Amino acid sequence: MKIGLIADSHDNVPMIERACELFNTQGVQMVFHAGDYIAPFSLNPLNNILRCDYRGVFGNNDGERLGLQKTAENRLHPSPSEFDVGEWKVLVGHEMPILEAVAASEKYRLVAYGHTHLPEIKLEGHTLLVNPGECGGWLHGRCTVAVAHLDTLQAEIIDL
Repeated sequence: MKIGLIADSHDNVPMIERACELFNTQGVQMVFHAGDYIAPFSLNPLNNILRCDYRGVFGNNDGERLGLQKTAENRLHPSPSEFDVGEWKVLVGHEMPILEAVAASEKYRLVAYGHTHLPEIKLEGHTLLVNPGECGGWLHGRCTVAVAHLDTLQAEIIDL
């Protein structure tokens, strides 16, 4: 199963649109957003362009949570949150200070996180850890997302 990962989009609608188009082209079956959307309007590409379902968690900069939740049609959850994806469990969080402990539990096939704005892929036992980096590109100037393959425990960072 192919999963699209996005985080720290920070209102950069053109990059969010590009991410959605990329996920459509890649044929992902689900997208997870690891927080920091900022304003409700920034969810419109996920609602209108993306050809699969998505879920997300709130980030530390998401202040207008009621508006975000309404625009996302209740697809947003507290950070971290657990999701069932086929036969596997996925954990999505914004800040993940206990990342290694979560991975060591081997409860999750995938742990997706954001907040640092730095793309990272690690394999810990049978758990794939992925930070897709910053879709918004405001902090480091590199707009990235990730595609993870749950069946093979592989992922790739993709520049937008």
